Amino acid sequence: MDLLLDVIGWLGAGLLVLGYGLISTSRLSGDSMTYQVINLVGSVTLMVNSAYNDAWPSAGLNLVWAAIGVVALVKLVRIGAAR
Repeated sequence: MDLLLDVIGWLGAGLLVLGYGLISTSRLSGDSMTYQVINLVGSVTLMVNSAYNDAWPSAGLNLVWAAIGVVALVKLVRIGAAR
């Protein structure tokens, strides 16, 4: 179980860095669905790993990060539905 949760944590960290890199190099837009999904999945997986390892500040940060991602995705879906 430890190995699985370590892999999940590294996957989450990698996704967050990937998203940041794609935004920083202008390969994705901050209001793109792809970027928001990358951020949401990355933050949720890193949150799971952090909570498992009792790293509560990191888990809390990633909970907030995931909530922001959900709000952004809902907004994008509503905008898309209105078009």
